[in-house]
Amino acid sequence: MNNFSKYEDNLNLIGPILKDKRIEKGLSLEKFSSKLLLLGVNIPVTSLYRIENNQRTVRDYEICAISVVLGVDVNELLGPITKRFKVS
Repeated sequence: MNNFSKYEDNLNLIGPILKDKRIEKGLSLEKFSSKLLLLGVNIPVTSLYRIENNQRTVRDYEICAISVVLGVDVNELLGPITKRFKVS
């Protein structure tokens, strides 16, 4: 049985995964924010920092834009999270 209550204080679970992928791609928060803005998604650097530290929620369209900028499938960002919640 999964204990979901341990995630109650997090506003998202994707943050650390996003941060790892961003660093792998060699993108600073500033550059990442700029690339998102080119797609029409305005996430300021301070908000990206908060997302990466589980202090801000992430909208579904933001996740899509983030995956485009990082050049990864959305499942690469969400897969590790969904595996935690498998019901047997």
